[in-house]
This record gives sequence, structure tokens and C-alpha cells, in this order.
Amino acid sequence: MRRLLSLAAILFLLGAPAFFDAAAQTSHSIPSWYGFDKDAYPGDALLSQLHRTFAFIGFWLNNPPGMTTNPWTGKRAIMRATGFGFLILFNGRLDKGLRHRDAATLGRADGAAAIAAARREGFPPGAILFLDQEEGGPLLGEQAAYLGAWIAAVNASAFRPGVYASAIPVPAGRGVRLSTALDIEKRFPGTQLWIWDDRCPPAPGCVAPGTSLSLTQSPVSHTLAWQYAQSPLRKADTRACRRTYAADGNCYAPGLPHSDATYIDLDLSASPDPSHGR
Repeated sequence: MRRLLSLAAILFLLGAPAFFDAAAQTSHSIPSWYGFDKDAYPGDALLSQLHRTFAFIGFWLNNPPGMTTNPWTGKRAIMRATGFGFLILFNGRLDKGLRHRDAATLGRADGAAAIAAARREGFPPGAILFLDQEEGGPLLGEQAAYLGAWIAAVNASAFRPGVYASAIPVPAGRGVRLSTALDIEKRFPGTQLWIWDDRCPPAPGCVAPGTSLSLTQSPVSHTLAWQYAQSPLRKADTRACRRTYAADGNCYAPGLPHSDATYIDLDLSASPDPSHGR
């Protein structure tokens, strides 16, 4: 997934990998389950090998960022049969697509689209659908209107709403630093959060380090899942863990040849099925 700073954040700012068993216990006796996500579907043939390491997988309900089709459509059954749990994701709109438009109406329409897609794919009632908020920094007015309408639409259905968002704080004026995830938590209490923060630390880089990584280390307290490594890496924030990534800057699944099918983002959760999508 691409990660972008919002206009607000920009303005404020201007004023070979090691893995281990997915079911390891943390030092806090909280079970930690590892998963992965990526925009392109890795292919049916790789699922069994990927499941040897990972308990859950990201699943797109609509076209992933930068793509004109959705390669995940119709793949839930084989992924479920392989044993995967899910992080269910709907690609939201960038701010440039919301400005000078009725953002709330767009949010309701996209909420309805996410609900319809989740039903078509056979996800059960109660499953958590995450809206992909790609741009970081405090929410602009139109972004808040869009997210609020999307969340309300999903809340009114048999599904539950969540948001995938940055947990990296940026200056928000008057000495305050605020991340997108914390802004969402304040504005929309109870909304489930799948955060991304690949800074080293708190993230360890492209590794699954066993007893040393826990959701208690997440920069946002109420976190359902934490994406702690991305492909490609963001050089400025990952200097301390650069050597854990492959030479080309990507994070690859263990035991598989490096290819477009096997570079991934890494995720951590206290559940092997964070979206309750099985």
C-alpha cells in the first residue's frame, strides 16, 4: 500500500529477513499472531507455503491502490480453506478526490459498496471492514466527513467498521503532535484500528522476532492490528533496521524466491483472524 502525507501534515511539517513461528507468545503472555498484506494477490499456489509462517492475510474488497482491477475477488474460499484468517480492507479515497465535493455522500456510497462486496465474498455478519486511509497526519474536514459517513454506513449494517491509518505523529500546531490513528480514535470512539508505523523503533523492521514484539509496543493503545514493516521500506524512518530488509528494499516472505508475488508488508495482531472474517 502506498502511504502519503495529507496536505495538512505537509503544511504542519513545513511551519534478507528473519521470521519465526506465527503463534509465539510475547513476554506479556499475550498471544501474538503474524500476518501479511500486499496489493497484488500472491497466487493460489503460494498460499500453503505462506500459511506456514502467517496466520492471517489482508483481503481487498475493491481495487487496491494504483490498480484498475481487484485480483482478490473470489479468493476468500481458497484462502479460508488454506487456514488463513483475514484483515478485510476497502480502498478509500484520497483527499484530492474529496475536495469541493460532498464528502459525506461519497462516504455513504463507499460504505454501501464495501458492505455489498463483503456480502458477495461471503464474509460473515460481525466481520470488521477496514477503510484504507492512505494519507497521514490529522484529518482535514472533508476527510473527517468522508470517514464519518463511511463508518456510520458500515455500523448500520451487519458488519463492523474499522480504519487502516498511520500512527506516526506529526506536528499539529501549538506544540501538539497527532497521528491519523489518534485523530480517528478521538473523533470516532469505538472504531477498530489497524495502524501502520514502520519507524525503527518501535518497529523492529522486516522480522518476526518472537518474544520481543507485542501489541503492547504499538504507539496506539486500542489497536487491533499493527503493520510494522512495509515494502518497499521508507528509508528515512527505517535506518536503524535497514539490514533486516532485502537489498532491493523490500520485505519478502520466508523460504520463497524473491519476486513480485512474495514481497509483503508485515502485520501483528492478538488474533489469528483480526477481522473475524472466517
